Amino acid sequence: MRSPIAEYAAVEEAAMKFVKSVAEGNSKYAKELFTQDAVLFGYLDGELEHGSIEQFYHNVDTVGAGDDFKARIDIVSIEESVAVVRVLEEKWGGRIDFTDYLLLMKMNGEWKCVAKAYNQNSDTIKK
Repeated sequence: MRSPIAEYAAVEEAAMKFVKSVAEGNSKYAKELFTQDAVLFGYLDGELEHGSIEQFYHNVDTVGAGDDFKARIDIVSIEESVAVVRVLEEKWGGRIDFTDYLLLMKMNGEWKCVAKAYNQNSDTIKK
């Protein structure tokens, strides 16, 4: 059964916390979205990042998004208490394009992110 459009709006609103943190270079909004034990996996400039979401917070707080930063949110799927969101980012830090996948769970009536996996577009990798 398809979730109501209101549920899609709620998931998009939750994912906007991720985008707002990245755009503003301030992890405070993302900290409202991610659970304390959320995990992160991806390659940044060819180096594997994995483990605690704290690494993402550090990256956001130390690298400004830049004036040319753009993002798009796509809701891939919602199945009652689970949602998958794809976030496309262009020009993070003035040079990096990412595709992020966020895994959200509805907990106590609120959408929270439990995992982030990402790909850095190969043409933006600093060698």
